[in-house]
Amino acid sequence: MSAPPYSPGYFQGDGTTPYPPNMNQPGYPPNMNQPGYPPVMNQQPGYPPVQQQMPMQNMPPSAGPAGGEQWMAMPQGISGVPEGLEYLSQIDQLLVKQKMEVFEMVSGIETSNKYKIKNSMGQNVYKAKEKSNFCARQCCGPLRSFKMKITDNNDREVLCIKRPLNCSSCCFPCCLQEITVTSPITGQLLGSIKQQWHCFLPIFSVYDDKGECVLNIEGPFCTFSFCGDVDFEIKDYQDNVVGKISKQWSGVLKEAYTDADNFGVSFPIDLHVNIKAVLLAAVFLIDFMYFEQPANDD
Repeated sequence: MSAPPYSPGYFQGDGTTPYPPNMNQPGYPPNMNQPGYPPVMNQQPGYPPVQQQMPMQNMPPSAGPAGGEQWMAMPQGISGVPEGLEYLSQIDQLLVKQKMEVFEMVSGIETSNKYKIKNSMGQNVYKAKEKSNFCARQCCGPLRSFKMKITDNNDREVLCIKRPLNCSSCCFPCCLQEITVTSPITGQLLGSIKQQWHCFLPIFSVYDDKGECVLNIEGPFCTFSFCGDVDFEIKDYQDNVVGKISKQWSGVLKEAYTDADNFGVSFPIDLHVNIKAVLLAAVFLIDFMYFEQPANDD
């Protein structure tokens, strides 16, 4: 047999002893049952140090318990905002993606809505889950009352959205749609949204925690669109457009056979985080009022 090629690392010691050692020499292979075998490599001096595993609660949000999904990092040094809403101070738009429920699509039985709330980079910011009565979902449909539970990546509830059972017909100017938004951590009312009566247009007023109207939301005459987005403009008290809520086109099959919708909401980055939270809540109200009914229902 010819000698093995000379290659770096093939010889050890003085460069004359071949490696691996002669398997026929005495004492080879070593007795694996003898004390100290095999050696504990991570306890030898100079061996690569043992990597300390970071506790889950101290891991950055992007590596947290989210099933491998990336989460937006918690902004630091933010004061004067309700706990859990620090994320909103750093962003001017959110994407709300409703989870498609296969059981609902196949059976026709209305299930609780679930959403993922992302920033413009696709990172998860919050999760949302509807809490409502089974009978109300089947009998009242999109008009049903509900609580929407908004949680962060640690499953901590940071927003609670409540919608009572009210009428939405333009023929009845009383008992129109409304929602309230509170912080479960502090118990603080953040604001509310109330539908304004109009014969043709969907119009909503946005109120702060003191009950003062700060913004208006105005939708189009027709909320149905084929192969295009449906925009609800957000206006200030001078009727200037400062943002919008868009129901995004999701494709023919998804639009035709499910009520799982995608939305985008944009607002000024310097808008108070409480009002940003209320505008996020407006997405769910608009979804239920105008886009919750499956397109293939008769």
